[in-house]
Amino acid sequence: MIVHRWRPNPAPTWITCVPSRRHQTLVPDFAQRLARRLRLPFVECIGEVKDTEPQKTRANSFQQAQNLMGAFAVDEAAVRPGPVLLIDDMVDSKWTFTVTAALLRRAGSGPVFPFALADSSSADNN
Repeated sequence: MIVHRWRPNPAPTWITCVPSRRHQTLVPDFAQRLARRLRLPFVECIGEVKDTEPQKTRANSFQQAQNLMGAFAVDEAAVRPGPVLLIDDMVDSKWTFTVTAALLRRAGSGPVFPFALADSSSADNN
């Protein structure tokens, strides 16, 4: 399994995921199965509190960041202090990872390791 070969330091001690409107059960189901396989707790602590436009419809990085402001909230009581593997269905602009990782860190998590099931970003958006 690729996660075992990855060997991050420090290693994640728990797993969470970004909620998805498109695939409401896909990401949490995958994250839960991966957590079981890695013998790590899965903690569903991120919620989407505001609908946003798809990041691909934003013209530039500033608009992508603005699109996500206030879109997510973290249940601080559920956040664990150790390093976390953060799973999302698809990465477009990478701002979702930036915003949710900042919220997790602010809530007391350790380092955040982002992992996307798919990458739909283009070279133009990097």
